[in-house]
Amino acid sequence: MTNFQIYRKILSFSLLMFLVDLLSLALLVGLGIAGFFIAGEHALIGLAVGLLLGMIAMILINIFIKNRIKAAQISIMVKGITENQLPDRAFKAGFEEIKGRFGRITAFFFITNAIKGIFRQLGRTINRIGTAVGGQAGNSVTSIIDSAIQTLIAYLADCCLGWILYRRDVNVAKAGCEGAVIFFKHGKTLIRNVGRIFGMGFLSFLLIGGGSFGIIFLILNSFPDTFSLLSQELIKVMGSEAPEFASDVLTLTIVVSAFGGLFFWVTMHSVFIRPFILVGVMRNFMVAGQQDIPTESDFALLDARSSKFARLHNSME
Repeated sequence: MTNFQIYRKILSFSLLMFLVDLLSLALLVGLGIAGFFIAGEHALIGLAVGLLLGMIAMILINIFIKNRIKAAQISIMVKGITENQLPDRAFKAGFEEIKGRFGRITAFFFITNAIKGIFRQLGRTINRIGTAVGGQAGNSVTSIIDSAIQTLIAYLADCCLGWILYRRDVNVAKAGCEGAVIFFKHGKTLIRNVGRIFGMGFLSFLLIGGGSFGIIFLILNSFPDTFSLLSQELIKVMGSEAPEFASDVLTLTIVVSAFGGLFFWVTMHSVFIRPFILVGVMRNFMVAGQQDIPTESDFALLDARSSKFARLHNSME
């Protein structure tokens, strides 16, 4: 199956995640607005409390709902790559694939930070390039490199989830270690898609982020009285520490629109664009792993390079 054929099969999961994101956003905004108006004279405090409750709700939704959808999507992705075929009802099959594997999937999301920590340790030598430049320019280079590494790590963590779902005959910690070793041994092969990852990411940022910013601004600019009230509340609460844009209704509207555009881009990119990129990265990862399944000697080699890997390795026993 081609990458696009697999992507078409997993698109239903993306649509479901998009719906969940919209409902989460509506809940966040709704609680924030409710808090703003219910609090009366303490409107800004009410807004903050409402947004806090909304963020807590979003975190819970992410843990108990979105992670399951993501695991089902990746399971179908892996099945298409490794078996070169998928059932007609891929959506239903995806959830059947993870049925009875709640503990295994939950365990993965608990060790995700450990896996990401391993990749960060292995990538710190790259950050030394920025440090070597020195000064403010060096800090900027380091920041750019670090952001790129974090993006790659997110893809590799998903690949590890795919490997864990594929290696159902071994425990989660061991499969996670195998995933880290696959990246370490076949790094040059697995980063062939770096150009596509960042190229498509930048293009989607311009089109989706820029377009949504413009639409949100046009909508919000139609309610100047609301932002005038928000500006007054910010100045009243923060006083001299209030940012400059807080005193200007138009600038405040632009800032809020920019955050809205950024949030919408992150959501749309992660739901629709990123899965297509991930199929290609996952294919390279799975092929490399199948051709050379890591052994204990590979684990020992990485033990010496990453203390976090060594701890995860020890947890296997």
